[in-house]
Amino acid sequence: MIRLLLLLVAAAGCSRPEGPPIRVVIPEGSSMRVAAESLAAARLISTATGFRLYGRIAGNDRALKPGTYLMKRGTPWPEIMKALVGGRGLVRSVTIPEGLAVTQIAELVGKALDVPPEEVIEAAKDTALRRRLDVPTPLLEGYLFPATYAFPEGTAPAVAVSEMVRRFEQEWDPKWNARLTELGMSRHDIVTLASIIEEEAKLPQERPVISAVYHNRLRIGMALQADPTVQYARGVHAERVTFRDLEIDSPYNTYKYPGLPPGPISSPGGESLRAALFPAKADYLYFVAYPDGHHEFRRTLDEHNAVRARLRADSNRRAAARAVPAPTGAQPPAPRKR
Repeated sequence: MIRLLLLLVAAAGCSRPEGPPIRVVIPEGSSMRVAAESLAAARLISTATGFRLYGRIAGNDRALKPGTYLMKRGTPWPEIMKALVGGRGLVRSVTIPEGLAVTQIAELVGKALDVPPEEVIEAAKDTALRRRLDVPTPLLEGYLFPATYAFPEGTAPAVAVSEMVRRFEQEWDPKWNARLTELGMSRHDIVTLASIIEEEAKLPQERPVISAVYHNRLRIGMALQADPTVQYARGVHAERVTFRDLEIDSPYNTYKYPGLPPGPISSPGGESLRAALFPAKADYLYFVAYPDGHHEFRRTLDEHNAVRARLRADSNRRAAARAVPAPTGAQPPAPRKR
């Protein structure tokens, strides 16, 4: 058996690492058997049983470091074992949801890389990347694409930011450039609009319709009046935008300044980018958000105000119903017999 195992290890040692790194997770408290099965499932080793026996003979079957690893197929068994025991090849995984601003992304990435968020924000100011993307703003807001990333241990913030930008470039379909010409807009315009759509749309199917509203407003020179841009200008997110907030003197205040703001307010996902490029064929100019997240769309201001009045009346009725006190002397119902 030992002779056979040595032959297997020797055969594995003759191969060379090749291809892209494969992600494999070794959970906390995993035995060598579980680790070997995970490696075999990822086709990083040819036999889980043989690798498990090799680990036992090498005395490493109880010294595994849990975590997420990146390894290439063809890596010799001794190298794989060294990685699992020494923690070499460990990666830090982080998921960036759609609609986060750079400051929020910096918190998540900073935690994953074990660096201050300020270092991530500083990396997002990279002049070369901004020039490559033709970004006129001082920050790569909107271009750190939302996705799940696996960064190797010790990754620098600049490398992480570059990877997120590279993912954005991969997601941008070159065919969309012709659409930019049709719309008379730049890519930066579309990413900016997509970031607003990302913040406004709670239901995926409403993204193209919300996009149509904003395209229609831009076409006739009407102010966008997008609440998320005001929240971005304010710097603090809140459930509601107040009348006082609408007076904030910022180019991101789309109630005060017409047209698109200077740049994105968050990182939009692929669906919001598509919605910004391909709005629904609708002539709506207004929409009202309901508590459950859906919107009602209207063409005229009178229709819009009627919906708002109805929504306000419904809200007042619900509030009044909740405020009605229980009748004096009311007794709880008697328990039912079973």
